[in-house]
Amino acid sequence: MESLLHAIPLNGVYLPDFPWRCRYPREEFILENIKWKSEKKLETLPRPIAVCGPSGSGKSTLLKRLLAEYRDYVDFSTSHTTRKPRPNEIDGKDYHFVSREEMQKAIANGEFLEYAEFSGNIYGTSKNAVKQIQKNGKLCILDVEMLGVKNLKNTNLNPKFIFVKTPSLEVLEKRLRSRNTESEDSLQKRLARAKEELVYGETPGNFDLIVVNDDLEDAYRQLKEFLFPDIEALKKRMH
Repeated sequence: MESLLHAIPLNGVYLPDFPWRCRYPREEFILENIKWKSEKKLETLPRPIAVCGPSGSGKSTLLKRLLAEYRDYVDFSTSHTTRKPRPNEIDGKDYHFVSREEMQKAIANGEFLEYAEFSGNIYGTSKNAVKQIQKNGKLCILDVEMLGVKNLKNTNLNPKFIFVKTPSLEVLEKRLRSRNTESEDSLQKRLARAKEELVYGETPGNFDLIVVNDDLEDAYRQLKEFLFPDIEALKKRMH
């Protein structure tokens, strides 16, 4: 009779799917089944969105607006960085501000999906930050550097990629100078990096969407139109 019962694999061992006659405690099967259902649930979520763009392109402004409008369906994966906070930046909201030693230890422990160093500071996306958003059933948005995009393409995260840019490098320089947060040396490094990012961002096949942020309203409309199917799918899933 036992051989005729439906069997379910558990760690390579087939168990009957009835509480009696089981060779292992039923609690173990229940926990394994819940884990399996949870993993299947995550598979049905929209693919994460990785947004890249030079500093000064306006990507942070666009993302903050998106999160304010769709906070019930979208969440932002807060990156870690070893740089010091700028005025009005909040730890845990804008970035997780950590020491270089803490960051290096976490990287060595395999806690990051991607990381990159720029201008003497390390930036990265932790696995836990993304996993928590997905467990909450929301669309995960990542703000990553160019190297981070390249690294994410080598993971199984399978995000969609969006590149945000200004109409020209001259416009970008003007925006960066208007911040008054950069030394001349730091600004020149950012502009040199921006040139590389623009070449990579405009290369066909590297990104699913390129947003030219000349007019904020139009740029935001492009972003929303691209994300509309995913957000609508989440609305139906939640209601």
